[in-house]
Amino acid sequence: MGILNLLRRNSFEHGIHPREHKELTSRLPIRRLPFAPALILPLSQHAGAPAVPLVRPGQEVVRGEPIASANGFVSVPMHAPATGVVESIQLMPSARGPKTESIIINVYEGSSQEVLYGAPRDVNSMTAEEIIQAVQDSGMVGLGGAAFPTHVKMKPPPEHRVDTLVVNGCECEPYLTCDHRLMLEQTDDLLSGIRIVMRALGVERAMIGIEDNKMDAVDAIAGRLVPDSPISVHAVQTKYPQGAEKMLIDSLLGRRVPSGSFPSAVGVSVFNVSTLAQIGALLPRGQGVIERVVTVTGPAVRHPGNYLVPVGTPVRFLLEFAGATAEAHELILGGPMMGMSVASLDVPVTKAVSGMVLLDAAAADQREARVQPCIRCAYCVEACPMHLNPSTLGLLAAKGEYETMAEQFHLNDCFECGCCSYVCPSNIPLVQYFRIAKTINREKAA
Repeated sequence: MGILNLLRRNSFEHGIHPREHKELTSRLPIRRLPFAPALILPLSQHAGAPAVPLVRPGQEVVRGEPIASANGFVSVPMHAPATGVVESIQLMPSARGPKTESIIINVYEGSSQEVLYGAPRDVNSMTAEEIIQAVQDSGMVGLGGAAFPTHVKMKPPPEHRVDTLVVNGCECEPYLTCDHRLMLEQTDDLLSGIRIVMRALGVERAMIGIEDNKMDAVDAIAGRLVPDSPISVHAVQTKYPQGAEKMLIDSLLGRRVPSGSFPSAVGVSVFNVSTLAQIGALLPRGQGVIERVVTVTGPAVRHPGNYLVPVGTPVRFLLEFAGATAEAHELILGGPMMGMSVASLDVPVTKAVSGMVLLDAAAADQREARVQPCIRCAYCVEACPMHLNPSTLGLLAAKGEYETMAEQFHLNDCFECGCCSYVCPSNIPLVQYFRIAKTINREKAA
């Protein structure tokens, strides 16, 4: 199997080419952020049941210590990102709006903040089940933004045989470069994590897909691989949303995931590079997730960069460190295509936050243009990577025909990439309509 595939720049049908804006941070190395005076740790930072507190107010904790346990299989524990004392366990604002139960830790300013919890282990001698349990114990979730518990993905349904691990290094969202820098600076951890997950899945092949606007990352990984390695790295066409798992599977393997199915249905499991790098770094040490790399960027940031941020750091603290300008108008957690605007700077950085984009008024106004009637131009149909008809779905949403959208027009195949909203000349917020429709349908089903 070849190490490097540069001749073919495979891709998927449809998609868009938004301006990248990655030049602001793509060449800036990862920097460690200082500790905030207090950290806010929501018990629900992952898909599935919230974690259960193991600590009480007034209790001292050391960096890396478990402070909440998993509540079932589709759940993960939490670990203290800093040495300090638990101030309280209470409802706190979240990025999604509703308040959520959170552990507040006051950080000891005089502490060295050394990670004092963990037990080194020989990962090579562990069974697949032991690896999966260790991944859950680490509190690992998908760090690409979905925050789905990683150990669950490592145990696909028994009726599906996975033969390929696909590693997602595309980072197709505009502005974000944290995965890019991680591939350059933590290459060995990434490859170690890939090998660990390959053993757990029982697969003999791993394919790393990286967009061809990051050829330095392709070269860095290829330089660490030996001939005939079961791990290969592939440059794919730079196009949004190349990093969506179904799109990347199509680009690398030519396999189409059926409607309503998961990648395991076509023999594939997909993991983000940040997730795998953390697995490669933490599992041999027996430690948990306490920090992650976050891109802080945008036209209203004085010192954009990629920062290693303790989980639970208030967004306000991070923006003050990076230098928000007086022109700051709108904050997006994640990228501008699939991220969410937040109304409060007092929400914390969670495991799911890969970036913070701070827009000035001019950039924000482009996102808030006046909505006009659909002119049936079909731009959205040409852009949709899932081959849906966003125009028809939008018209049905306006009439409240939410069940029809799902039953006849495959609403649930939409993964809310935002391509349709981006190309719409009438500025119709199609993705927001689809999110509302899905929410209402779920509530009716429940």
